[in-house]
Amino acid sequence: MLTVGEILRREREAKGLKLSDIEKRTRVREKFLKALEQNSWNLFSSKIYIEGIIKNYAKILDLNQERLLAFFRREYAKKEDVGFRNKISSKYLTSETKKYLTFLVVFVFLLFAFYFGFQLKLFLSPPKVEIISPEEQTFKKKDQIEVVGKTQKEAVVTIFGNRVYQNNEGIFIYNFPLKPGKNELVIEVIGANGKKTTFKKEYLLNP
Repeated sequence: MLTVGEILRREREAKGLKLSDIEKRTRVREKFLKALEQNSWNLFSSKIYIEGIIKNYAKILDLNQERLLAFFRREYAKKEDVGFRNKISSKYLTSETKKYLTFLVVFVFLLFAFYFGFQLKLFLSPPKVEIISPEEQTFKKKDQIEVVGKTQKEAVVTIFGNRVYQNNEGIFIYNFPLKPGKNELVIEVIGANGKKTTFKKEYLLNP
């Protein structure tokens, strides 16, 4: 399962950047950037300081800052929780209590891992595009049709070079002109993570 540090490192390497390049642009010493990529948070003085570095780092790599911070906070909270549990003296726990706590910890960890993995998959995946209407693809005596689609609300939707804006639910509307024969609708969507989806659908206008 990828961590925040691994996401930053992979994106940096994909862009052909060295840690020294990031150091020059963020003015953060290379040893701290390396520690961040390795998730070695004990080197930092505070959680706020780490978040500040993540923001600057993400900005340089054109990554979504808020999503990365959300992933980091979950990872950091897990680290703090583990540290707190380690402070509990085992002499106060019965064998049954230990079994119960072990089961609970494993359950919470698996739940967290599943949720984090799902969120990470969404973060790294290209946006999905769904056509809500019209359901039919063949028409008669129509100059144009109203196409209603849905995608991520924060994505950028472009149809034939024109920016189309969606509402808070991610729904967008486009009046698609028809000519006799086949008409191909091409929708380009760029998600907040920079991933692109090209969606194509044909509509037929019978004379």
